[in-house]
Amino acid sequence: MSPTRFLTRLHRFLPRLPSSSSNTRPRPMAFQSAVSKLSSPLKDLVLSAQDPADLNTRYVGENEQDQAEVVGWIEKAGREDVGSDESVQTLNAILLPKTYLVSNYLTAADVALYGALHPTFSKYQPQQYYAHPALTRHFDHIQSSATVRRAADALSPSFTPVVFDLENAPKVERKPEPSKKKEKKAAASASASLPASQNAPATEVTKAADVPAAAEKEKAPKKEKKEKKKEGVEDGGKKKAGKATAAADEGEPVPSMIDLRVGHIVDVMKHPDADGLYVEQIDIGEDTPRTVVSGLVNYIPIEDMRDKYLVAVCNLKPANMRGVKSFAMVLAATSKDGKEGGIELIQPPANSKPGDRVYFEGAEYENGTPLTQLNPKKKIFEAIQPGFITLDSKEAAWVNPTTKSVHRIRTKDGVCVAPTLVGASLS
Repeated sequence: MSPTRFLTRLHRFLPRLPSSSSNTRPRPMAFQSAVSKLSSPLKDLVLSAQDPADLNTRYVGENEQDQAEVVGWIEKAGREDVGSDESVQTLNAILLPKTYLVSNYLTAADVALYGALHPTFSKYQPQQYYAHPALTRHFDHIQSSATVRRAADALSPSFTPVVFDLENAPKVERKPEPSKKKEKKAAASASASLPASQNAPATEVTKAADVPAAAEKEKAPKKEKKEKKKEGVEDGGKKKAGKATAAADEGEPVPSMIDLRVGHIVDVMKHPDADGLYVEQIDIGEDTPRTVVSGLVNYIPIEDMRDKYLVAVCNLKPANMRGVKSFAMVLAATSKDGKEGGIELIQPPANSKPGDRVYFEGAEYENGTPLTQLNPKKKIFEAIQPGFITLDSKEAAWVNPTTKSVHRIRTKDGVCVAPTLVGASLS
């Protein structure tokens, strides 16, 4: 497509953008610049997929924030690695609660991503697109849009429809555990209704008669538990030791309760709905990378995040961060002068591998088993975190607030460090 034809098409919706304020004028130019960097036929698809009836500039964003997000997504679509396994997994996580990438309407961002992923999805086998249901849903929704389909057909065979076998997609079974309170309430209701069944048919009376017997059987284990508990108390006043995991979070919080591991960022992008957040895919030695959201955009350039090895806190309760669920936290050092003084990722020793155990020096902590998940109500991490610091050697450590003993944070291969910060806090 010639530059003249490109600008002519772009002119159709540029005048509709607000122009009364100097703050909104750069948006069309940013959009124009982003689209011009796309290769054909993706660029042609983005330019020709706008609905002619769209008279309110929704295709490029209704407001300044949406326009900026559309531009960001177009730039993401132009990246060579947009169809990589890591990128696809990140996009699937982002689209899980969404219908469209920007706000709640179709924009050039959706069209750009659809076109960029078309070569990838056209080669996918069912098991591959089954593994990314949210992204598959979005892709199919965009390719089925009347205006997108019309533009895509005009560029045939570049964007032929991709047919998905959704009828045979594996069913996701969700069986929530019944509440114990509800079970007790249901049992109480059933017992209370027994006298009313005296005039019921014989089959129902038989079932009712079996209820007391069943109830007695249920009471028996409880009685046995009480007797065992009584025996334990009588036996020297000491309770018998239970499972270690069940009692691990009891008592005073200790650093070994925290599950620290070496992580490797295999993909990172800016959060589509939050200017200050990154969405990372971090390999921590499990079958698939974890999605992690970090508020580091204003402190660490995205180039310094890519392919980075770090220390991840892996047993925090997953949290939703502006529509994206985060399944871990990166451990970062904040300057003693505050965030303005700098923030750096804590680095594991050279040659570390994703999933390597990170622990605290000291006989009382080195062999401790971390909790499966930290209970947010018990504020275990919050109790330990104030003792995190970087020493004069830049080594990461935890200082016991009571004994003032220093316990460096390390792997089997060496101590974890901050690149430059001394006396920094860790979080």
